[in-house]
Amino acid sequence: GAFMIVAGATTAVAQDTSRAVAGGGISVAGWAGKIDANEASKGAKLSDAKLAKMGNDLHVTTGPAVAYWNPANKATGDYTVKAKFTEAKYMGLNDHPHPYGIMIAGNDLGTDQQSYLYCAAYGNGNFIVRGFGPAPFQLNGRRGETHAAVNKAAGKDQPVSQEIAVSVKGDDITCAINGQVVGTYKKADAVGAGKLKSTDGVYGIRFGHNTEAHVSGLTMTKN
Repeated sequence: GAFMIVAGATTAVAQDTSRAVAGGGISVAGWAGKIDANEASKGAKLSDAKLAKMGNDLHVTTGPAVAYWNPANKATGDYTVKAKFTEAKYMGLNDHPHPYGIMIAGNDLGTDQQSYLYCAAYGNGNFIVRGFGPAPFQLNGRRGETHAAVNKAAGKDQPVSQEIAVSVKGDDITCAINGQVVGTYKKADAVGAGKLKSTDGVYGIRFGHNTEAHVSGLTMTKN
């Protein structure tokens, strides 16, 4: 009986700990990544998450929460970055939803001073917009919010996909999911001391921990 209690307690703690991915690392030419500082402080490494190429698409399996980018992918002025994220098995690596989405405005990436912004969706109908500057800052709350445009999986291990687009236009930063604007934020609220250095910068993708999804059609267009 005592053993069961110990095992149960260990499991409860382990559920929200990043689990290292076998055969992890980055195998896509030109791409780089950095895990969150709080993940690194717990001993996690970039090689504990996996970025691989599948045809023209990217496939991500985490591990620690991570941002991935190709430094050649830069966007300045007014632009939109979009991609489709497909979680073949919702919550396949965890017991609660974790987010994935588009990262923009990356500056000093790979350093302790890196800054970027992301809009990410969860397969339960939620989305979150937050940044690192280098400390995290929220634009739509600590846990994000629900929006009808965000697709919901039918259940655990069921497929769900989200088309996510982040746009910079004039004074606004906008996130659209599945073709519908879910949030608009003022540049002035996102750029400045302790926040983004600029909305100009490298774009890429951002994944929460213990999550697996396919990324297709990552593109940037000028607005």
